[in-house]
Amino acid sequence: MAQTEEASLEERLKSALWLSIGKIVDEETIKLGVNATPQFIGALTEMVWAQIETISQDLESFANTSNKKCSNSIFSSRHAGRSTVNVSDVMLLARRNEGLDSILRAFVEQEKQRQEDP
Repeated sequence: MAQTEEASLEERLKSALWLSIGKIVDEETIKLGVNATPQFIGALTEMVWAQIETISQDLESFANTSNKKCSNSIFSSRHAGRSTVNVSDVMLLARRNEGLDSILRAFVEQEKQRQEDP
């Protein structure tokens, strides 16, 4: 992808994220009876974007490397050679967040049950 196309895509994604976060913030501020400034929504959007970038890099690394522990790193030098992220990659990412881990495990189990029961 050309650099200008990539920048354009990033801007469109950030705009969509800003809109979604703005809607969520609006709903919550109405419930709580408080106000949120556009600067707050912008800062929250930038924070979420940074987290998305970090998570996407981690997931890409998990998909591209073996998840076996070695002496100095969680990754061995062997590449898994996958081009897609799988459930175990996402679970590895969520391992230090008990709440997220339990939600994801329940979702995975629910999907397995749904696929087994046509």
